[in-house]
Amino acid sequence: MSKLVYLVPLFPLAGFLINGLARKRLSKSLTGIIGSGVILASFIVSIVLFYDVKAGHSGAVSLFDFINTGTLKIPFAFQVDQLSSVFLLIITGVGFLIHLYSTAYMHEESNEHFARYFAYLNLFVFSMLLLVLGGNYLIMFIGWEGVGLCSYLLIGYWFKNNDYTNAAKKAFIMNRIGDFGFLLAAFWMIQQFGSLTFADVFSKADGMKSNDMVLVGITLLLFLGAAGKSAQIPLYTWLPDAMAGPTPVSALIHAATMVTAGIYMIARSNILYTLAPTTQGVVAAIGLATAILAATIALKQNDIKKVLAYSTVSQLGYMFLGLGVGAYTGAVFHVMTHAFFKALLFLGAGSVIHAMHHEQDIRNMGGLKKHLPVTHWTFLIGCIAIAGIPPLSGFFSKDEILAAAFSKNAVYWVVGVLGAIMTAFYMFRLYATTFLGKFRGTHEQEHHLHESPAAMTIPLIVLAILSAVAGFVGVPAVLGGSHHLEHFLAPIFAGSVKKLQHAHHLDHNTEYMLMGASVALAAIAILYAVSRFSKKPDLDEATGLGKVLENKWYVDELYNNIIVKPLRNLSAFFNNVFEKMGVDGAVNGVGKLVNYGSRQLRLLQSGQVAAYILMMVVAALILFIIQLFV
Repeated sequence: MSKLVYLVPLFPLAGFLINGLARKRLSKSLTGIIGSGVILASFIVSIVLFYDVKAGHSGAVSLFDFINTGTLKIPFAFQVDQLSSVFLLIITGVGFLIHLYSTAYMHEESNEHFARYFAYLNLFVFSMLLLVLGGNYLIMFIGWEGVGLCSYLLIGYWFKNNDYTNAAKKAFIMNRIGDFGFLLAAFWMIQQFGSLTFADVFSKADGMKSNDMVLVGITLLLFLGAAGKSAQIPLYTWLPDAMAGPTPVSALIHAATMVTAGIYMIARSNILYTLAPTTQGVVAAIGLATAILAATIALKQNDIKKVLAYSTVSQLGYMFLGLGVGAYTGAVFHVMTHAFFKALLFLGAGSVIHAMHHEQDIRNMGGLKKHLPVTHWTFLIGCIAIAGIPPLSGFFSKDEILAAAFSKNAVYWVVGVLGAIMTAFYMFRLYATTFLGKFRGTHEQEHHLHESPAAMTIPLIVLAILSAVAGFVGVPAVLGGSHHLEHFLAPIFAGSVKKLQHAHHLDHNTEYMLMGASVALAAIAILYAVSRFSKKPDLDEATGLGKVLENKWYVDELYNNIIVKPLRNLSAFFNNVFEKMGVDGAVNGVGKLVNYGSRQLRLLQSGQVAAYILMMVVAALILFIIQLFV
């Protein structure tokens, strides 16, 4: 295991270096083979590691001492266990499909930019692998910063478009806010526990009393980091703007990598959160609020990628709800199923955009079912999965979170089901408007409509199959299953489960009732959306509340007015007054003073002997007076 684990991040790093340094000399075919091949190699090694862990071989693998100063020792170590092995499979598996898809989707780019794109993708996957493999919070933080950098590079990939570069900067800056919280938490852990290694921190924290203010403070700061990376209120507005990047990038950021980093970090730190119920309440409340807010916005979006973007924010809210109510396995389960169906939906949207010659407004689509059969059927499977309809994967993971929420607080369940209803509605509004009814685009677009090439449709088919069957690894006992994922992850969450064993468990009748209610309401929403939007799409400009939702509750405008503009005005003040008049004035003043003094002293050198004799006499007289009187 110790020899193989190095290879998982090493392959993508090698792909980044090769494609990045040789980008002007590589052909597109060779670039695609290298970029995709290294991720496939990492996936194969991840499978070997997964079965190795399943056989009972797990633990930390130390490479060298990263920091060794006095009492603080932080090794550069990898943590290979049940949680990291699951995430390795998700990242490399879905990542490989996205790389393969990109070879066709990005084929119009020049050789150099094509290689630059794949270099960025490889670096992104490397950073994410480093994040989940890190054996302590410092190595995790290095990967954490790496995915933030790569998101900036990929969102602003088309750097000649100012709107895209602004979206990239927005993502970078909002992530830095969260990263500041992570960093403060790390320093606090060093001060409190004398270590950042998971085993040391968790064992020392386990001896502290529940809701200790130190634990609450550390977990809240970590959650601030998670909220930035995983787009929770109030740091969620960067994620929809991340749609500026190429569609495969959207799939990679939203499905398999970056946005799941916050979920992973809290799941890894589960014992800290279990010991801080106050923080858990905050996590659950913010997660639920984010899920509902994003779902309401998605109801009235007309950009195919924007609908999916707000859907991602909403689904991340459900994952945080699961973490907040102690359903750690359910949250990780939803990360896995969401990775499959959301990657499928984004890549399906990319296939539609590709066929429509970069058109993204669903009001200009319609009737694509007959022109894009593979895209249509796979996209439909993704919609059914995210809507939580059995037996597709989304049903099992979402139901587990909602059941845990009900056992914690019935209000959580009611609000969560409301979000699930809206999810089913807006996803099938998107499906019906895009694929059903009559085509509403131009004649030129209709003439050129065609199914995407095999490099794009094969990943769609694979992800559709995974979206359909992945839920069966977590079939609950109430449905006659044994929840294989829960048993596999049991060692990771054992400490939390032990402390939460007093929590109320639902009886089977209650679970049946909850499942039936959520599925029935989602099905009604689906039928209503399909019947309404397949016949009469929502083509008119929104008014009233619809306009508010279309404009995303004006949150971006609010942030712009209360944060961005005041900061810019303050910056202008500091630039014009403090910088130019203060700092520059002082520096320039010294120069002017020296220049003026030099000009005056120059007058003393007149070249007249009489003047020099006079100055000698005056100087001697002054010295005499000082000596005599002073």
